[in-house]
Amino acid sequence: MDDVIEKPGSSKKQLTRLKNRLTEVTSAWTIDDYRAFIAFYSQILPELMHVERCTIYIIEQESNKICSMFGTGLEEQQIEPPIEGSIVGQVIKSGMSRIENQLSEHTGFHSDIEALTGFVSYNMICAPIKSITGTRVTGAIQLLNKHGKQDFLAEDLNRLEEIAHYLSISVESVLVNQEIITIASSLGEEVERLGRDTVSGITVIAESEAMREVLDLVRVVSSSPVNVLIQGENGTGKELIARMIHERGDRKDQPFVPVNCACVPENLVESEFFGHEKGAFTGADKARRGLFEEAGGGSLFLDEIGEMPLIIQPKFLRAIQEGEGSRLGSNNIINYDLRLISASNRDLAAEIKNGRFREDLFFRLFSVEIVLPPLRERKADILPLAQHFLQMTNQRFSKHVAGFSTEIIELFESYSWPGNVRQLLKEIERLVALTDDGQIITAERSSRELLSFFDKRRRRRRETDLHDLALPARTKRLEVELIKQALQRTKGNKTKAAELLTITRQGLLKKLKRYQLDN
Repeated sequence: MDDVIEKPGSSKKQLTRLKNRLTEVTSAWTIDDYRAFIAFYSQILPELMHVERCTIYIIEQESNKICSMFGTGLEEQQIEPPIEGSIVGQVIKSGMSRIENQLSEHTGFHSDIEALTGFVSYNMICAPIKSITGTRVTGAIQLLNKHGKQDFLAEDLNRLEEIAHYLSISVESVLVNQEIITIASSLGEEVERLGRDTVSGITVIAESEAMREVLDLVRVVSSSPVNVLIQGENGTGKELIARMIHERGDRKDQPFVPVNCACVPENLVESEFFGHEKGAFTGADKARRGLFEEAGGGSLFLDEIGEMPLIIQPKFLRAIQEGEGSRLGSNNIINYDLRLISASNRDLAAEIKNGRFREDLFFRLFSVEIVLPPLRERKADILPLAQHFLQMTNQRFSKHVAGFSTEIIELFESYSWPGNVRQLLKEIERLVALTDDGQIITAERSSRELLSFFDKRRRRRRETDLHDLALPARTKRLEVELIKQALQRTKGNKTKAAELLTITRQGLLKKLKRYQLDN
């Protein structure tokens, strides 16, 4: 069951439908109309509010940078006021409106902009643009210089806040639209990736870098006719990778013939692989093609090649090297046209040293080696695999187990999984069977292997916690953390850091030396 690192192809269909729907919504929203509406605000507000200039700002949520979206007289420039040191930044940060009627008496970012644009500001009113839900600030609207050099009044502020509320709908639409475009794009990449990693209508789950590298190598070797050896522990997915290599190559329309060498009795190996003629041995009542013939034009997958008996290995060597062989009971030469893909959970180099595998066969067996990492080395795949197996097992068992507890997720990701993906699937099946519908899976229902690991882990934690109760150790950790935070806030200024910590500068220097933080 090496093919358990897979999930139904329906996942690709679901993602494709979602991506198409998002694309439809995005195109229907006509973002240019929203931008034009916001631009109209910036043009009409100076006349409506009897001011000289209006600027509308939006904060980029990812970078936390404030940018002027539209503004009077800013056709060729963009203004980026800082969060700290500008009135706009303070309004966005606090979510509170502000009136400033004596700008000439203060220095700040507005002074820098005057030098840049040549426009002199003597008073200002600024209101935050809040999200529709009111949970965050998405930007700000700023008016400059009331006509007649009059002061801005509270009623001006109330009116601007009302305008900002209606403006927030358009601003939010622009931001949401941009997010949807990003999501649709990423889903497009995901759909494309799923298409690349699909085999026989089944998609390989590979989120870890290690498995992504394996799949990249698979894509490279699939397009060439070279023989391949797949190395990996039991349960890592060797047969699935072999099928992927076959289905991506030019032999994809021809047979893929898998055989587990460990399951073929030694006395039947030659007949199984090379076939026999009628009467070749007792019980051979009719002629039979061997696996090499059955795979003609396609691929022969030899799983657990290291289990092949020494006695048959010379004939295998000839079949691979010369591309020919003969059935038992016949001298007729049969030409083989196939691609050989082998797999082993053994170290074949070590088997050669121990005299259990022929060195000449080893070097003719493959040109490219692919090593599948064990599950313990691809931690990023554990949770996606577990979630998929939960969904798959719920369907097979006609159950509705809700999900995993945080504790068991941590357990899954810290366990070594000696049986790899196969063991994880078995564990999920057990947990689903023992968990009631609507409930989440907890660690207490795990198998004996996981429970033993879980108990040892909890004992180690308790011992660590008891040790951590020692006051000197805790005091040291607390002081170190507070000192680091103080130095970070003051950008390394020890005098200011000491003030924050309410200790003397000399006292801080002593602690830095004691805790070796002065390097």
